[in-house]
Amino acid sequence: MNSRTITVARFAAAAAAATALTLACSQAADAAPATPKSSASQSIAPCTASNTKVTVTPVSRPINHLLLTATNTGKSTCAAYYAPALRWDADQQAPVTVLQDSVPQAVVTLEPGQSAYAGIMTDSPDGSGTNGHTVSSIDVYFTDASNQGSVGDPARPSAPGTYVDDSAWVTYWQSSPDLALAY
Repeated sequence: MNSRTITVARFAAAAAAATALTLACSQAADAAPATPKSSASQSIAPCTASNTKVTVTPVSRPINHLLLTATNTGKSTCAAYYAPALRWDADQQAPVTVLQDSVPQAVVTLEPGQSAYAGIMTDSPDGSGTNGHTVSSIDVYFTDASNQGSVGDPARPSAPGTYVDDSAWVTYWQSSPDLALAY
C-alpha cells in the first residue's frame, strides 16, 4: 500500500467511527428517560399580591419607562416567576406584551425584604404607538411556576397620569433595577 492509500483508508475509518459514535450517542439520548427540569426554585411558592408590596416608579432613563418593584413582605422566600402580567386600569382586555428578549438566566427568588424588578415601556418614543391614553393604576398579576396563569388577586399600584399606548411592553422579573431598565 502506498501512503495515499493508507491516508484514504485512515480517513474512511475515522469517518466511519465518527458516524458510529454520533449514531450511538443519538440512540442513547433517545433511550434515556425524560427527566423533569430540576430546579430548586420550582418548589418555592410564587410571589403574590398578598406577600409583596408592589410599587411603580417613573424613571428619567430610558425615556417612556417605569420601574416596577415587588418587595417580599412575607415571612418566607417567594419566587417571581416569568414576567408580571400587566393590565392598565381595570378595563383593558388583553395583558401588556412581555418583552421576550428579557428572559433572565434564573428565576428571581426573594428572601423576606428583597425585591424583584421589571421594566415597563409605556409608549413608543418615536410616536409609532396607537390608541394612546392616560391611566391611573396598573393591575399586576403574578405567575405560577408553570406559567399557566396568574396566582391570587392582582396588586394595584397607582400610576396617576401615566400615558400608555399599544406599543407598551414589560420585561421578565429581574434581580436588579439596572437589569430591568436595560431594555
